[in-house]
Amino acid sequence: MSNYLYPLASLSQLEKSPSREDGIPESLEEDLRAYGCRLIHQAGILLRQKQVAVATAQILFQRFWFVTSMKQFGVGVSNQLPSPWPPLLYRCLTSKDVGMGALYLSSKLEECPLRMRDIINVYDVLLQRSSHSAGPKANQEFRYYPMSYFGDTFYHLKEALVVAEMQILKRLGFNVHVVLPYNTLINYLRLLGLGGNQEVCSKAWGYLNDALQTPVYAMHQIPTIVCAAILLSTRHLNVPLPSTPPNCWWELFDTHWDDVWNVSGYIMRLYRKRSPEDNQLVVGLLTKKDVRRWLEEHTDSSTRQE
Repeated sequence: MSNYLYPLASLSQLEKSPSREDGIPESLEEDLRAYGCRLIHQAGILLRQKQVAVATAQILFQRFWFVTSMKQFGVGVSNQLPSPWPPLLYRCLTSKDVGMGALYLSSKLEECPLRMRDIINVYDVLLQRSSHSAGPKANQEFRYYPMSYFGDTFYHLKEALVVAEMQILKRLGFNVHVVLPYNTLINYLRLLGLGGNQEVCSKAWGYLNDALQTPVYAMHQIPTIVCAAILLSTRHLNVPLPSTPPNCWWELFDTHWDDVWNVSGYIMRLYRKRSPEDNQLVVGLLTKKDVRRWLEEHTDSSTRQE
């Protein structure tokens, strides 16, 4: 990853991420990334974690997938974990363990530490609920079945969490510096005379939080992302800003229109309607085993068609 004030994905990584090189479609990769970030966000709420730590975890999670494939991750982990694995552990060895590792690591970076047991228990609840909502009994009331307090499953998950944290540090080269956009947003809104507009401030803040579910924080610098949030907010609320050359407001912050529009597109794609089949596909591809099976099935079908 290239470095400015903080790590950003290189051009080659943007053109073709490791997951896309292994045959995972770009849209499916985006959906899996977004789902992992939503799990981090929901876990942060249940854990009452600070927003700065949750945002940092989501950014680290997004960076990780620019250096690692969703098909390959877990090969090195499996050699370090007890065998045979319990079913729950095997289900967790992709997006879930990376998300847990990112949340655990960010809690240390932001000096608001979390207990391993709390993270594991919360993720267990979230994944059981997700599996229930995507399963045949989705119309029935969800019931949580906690794991045994002294059972092997917890200790295997604890080892998986430690390994995930080490994998994130190793694959990111221990470069885990993160810059958050909130202070920049406040300054930009004040410069544009919108600091007193509560609606614009609230909506732009929300767009910045939603953008954490996309890879834009690993693709663009913070001023570009903040300008995209302001652009979407002002357009949706019909707040006029000078947008005709040579008096374009985003040029005041040394950003380019193409980059701002690109970030806006990533954010707006989060709100597109998805079919129940698409949602079930994402929930069903959280492990490298499921990803590999899906790739094999689609490769075989495309070969037969040829």
